[in-house]
Amino acid sequence: MISVPVRGMDGSESGSYEFDPTDLVSGEINRQLLHDVVVMYEAGARQGTVRTKSRGMVKGSTKKLFRQKGTGRARAGNARTPVRRGGGHAFGKKPRDYRYRLPRKAVRLAMKMALLSKFQDGQAVVLSEWKCDAPRTKVVAGALSQLGVADSSVLIATDGVDQNVYRSARNIAGVQILPASDLNAYSLLRNRNFVVTVSAMDALLGRATAAAE
Repeated sequence: MISVPVRGMDGSESGSYEFDPTDLVSGEINRQLLHDVVVMYEAGARQGTVRTKSRGMVKGSTKKLFRQKGTGRARAGNARTPVRRGGGHAFGKKPRDYRYRLPRKAVRLAMKMALLSKFQDGQAVVLSEWKCDAPRTKVVAGALSQLGVADSSVLIATDGVDQNVYRSARNIAGVQILPASDLNAYSLLRNRNFVVTVSAMDALLGRATAAAE
């Protein structure tokens, strides 16, 4: 069993949160799978909008520069050849879509492994609840400081979309806010710390258990 303290926004402890790691992953964490999924997400984020001109796209005459024989010089074609300055590229780059998808089950398993690794590495904080009646950056920033995670990147997971928390934390550098339903392996691994509410953690475990049945 994994047991972590449940903390309030002031940093105080109020009980503990326990769960069976086999509810998420039945075996060991597969580092290769996590790597493959991270590469997949980063490939999907590439723009791929680069473009260079081939010899057919370069503006200029297609006339042969000089006759083939009798000049004493090396034979040459038109001025747009790739070997000449100002000519086109021999293998010009074109817009490309780098996106690809791994199997859905593999992506879901990687998310569970990344979530479990946060608890095993001591980088997860379970929060009782967010008490934000209105969007106030100072409230969330103070809570992160009390929880001891303000000095590094933080992923905040909420149960559903919490507009007050989102609007309070979106201007804090290094902080990302996502509903528990939108978590993925990349968002978990790219942030140092993970702050999740009790209700959001219950939803994650419930979804993981239902998917395993």
